[in-house]
Amino acid sequence: MPRSNNTALSGSSSSHSTSRAALPFTRSVTDFEVERTERVSQKILSYSRPPSRTVLTQKGADYGAEGMPQHSVSSLMLAKARPFSISGHIPLEPKSLTVFFRSQSGITHSLDFPIDVEVEAPPELDVLIAACKPHATCEMDGFSDRESLFYPPNLALTATLELASHPILDAIRTALFPRLAAGQYLVAVRDMMQLVPTGGHMCPQRRLTQEEGKVATLIVTLPVRFRGGALTVHDFEGNEEKYYGRGGKPGDMEWTAFLADCDHEVETVHRGVRLTISYKILLRTFGPSPSPSQSLMIPSDRFLDLISPILNMSRGQRVAFYLREQYGFSPADVLAESMVPHLKGGDALLYHSLRLYKLFPELRWAAGGYVWPVDSTVVCGTFVRGSPHASLHTPRSPLAYPMSPNGRHRRAYSGVPRNAFPLYSGSDSTDEDELEREHEAGALRDYVEDSGAVLLVQEGIHVLADDALGAGDSVTKERVPFVSAGGLDKLVINVLLVVYIP
Repeated sequence: MPRSNNTALSGSSSSHSTSRAALPFTRSVTDFEVERTERVSQKILSYSRPPSRTVLTQKGADYGAEGMPQHSVSSLMLAKARPFSISGHIPLEPKSLTVFFRSQSGITHSLDFPIDVEVEAPPELDVLIAACKPHATCEMDGFSDRESLFYPPNLALTATLELASHPILDAIRTALFPRLAAGQYLVAVRDMMQLVPTGGHMCPQRRLTQEEGKVATLIVTLPVRFRGGALTVHDFEGNEEKYYGRGGKPGDMEWTAFLADCDHEVETVHRGVRLTISYKILLRTFGPSPSPSQSLMIPSDRFLDLISPILNMSRGQRVAFYLREQYGFSPADVLAESMVPHLKGGDALLYHSLRLYKLFPELRWAAGGYVWPVDSTVVCGTFVRGSPHASLHTPRSPLAYPMSPNGRHRRAYSGVPRNAFPLYSGSDSTDEDELEREHEAGALRDYVEDSGAVLLVQEGIHVLADDALGAGDSVTKERVPFVSAGGLDKLVINVLLVVYIP
């Protein structure tokens, strides 16, 4: 594995020394940090031949011979790309389930399971039906004589079913929310009990203005025997999924979940009673979130008190803090803001605390006293994501310069004062080495400025850092590769949490 060493290149010239004056409460990294790899004099390149046109044509002919309709494949791929509903079973013995509810008269009743109304209907079920209210239906008069019912939310309702004891939310997350970031979780909150008697049906329940943080709906079918009553789910594109279920037969209980932007309805129940409990699936996080009310984490009063004097002394200013944890993001590929759901440790505490103060912090890439716009990645002329050969012959590439007799590249002197770039070089370095380092530092600064980065002082950002901790090894370090002297080096990028204090 190639060896690497760190080199600090000053990111400021004499022309910027005035604008880089020390700011109150400010201690920032003013040198570019570059990780260098050992140069390899020769590299063996391998080339592989692409598949021949004849082979591709033959594969196409084989596919056509199968007679597979293209629209069938397309339909399958579309359904695979965005699943909007899922169902499963709960391994629970029905006899261990009990529902406690309160009637309109204030008397508490208990309903035991399983129930088969064609064999014997318990009187508690009749009390439950009498306590329910009808859903608004699709009939012209607003109600039907065979309407579906719901248990009033103002009456007490308790079930011995504990979703936390079963991995239902994990299954919902895996199927419907596979891209949830680390630190984001699904929480189930009981919504209502719904009941469809014999001959009744439930008209489409339109998606209304959703509660903040609601991302899905979960419906658990209780073990009461019925026939018919299939659950139909429609997504916003008009696609339909239908779940017939087991009709409340003894054995595992059934559940169905679908996204919050879906409609659902229940077809006519021919026999028995379809009894269900619905849950709202909410998105919560232990770390930072768009709304403080959606977070399950609350910083301590002491931590908030430590922030208060800093905010009071920084009114009307833009201040910044270095993130300190390591996250493994590529500044060339993603925005710094995409790290918000992944914040951890003290970074998450600080971000969420600022949100509790009703401020709007933002994450931005930074290096060498420069900061990139919040909507910008770290990409410029000679920064490359892949092979170092992609930019070997750009005007600023070292290979674009002629070779000197001693094997070094001749570089035109840019007129930048030599002492403007203090470098960490060995005692045996020559004047030519110093000149080469100075030119490289100036070129690197030009690359950074060309990519859209600006000086912190020009943005009016005051970086707050502890002298004891500093801004060295204890801060977040991400890396962007770039070509230098025929090799692939890495520019170290830090992350700043920037916030304006009104």
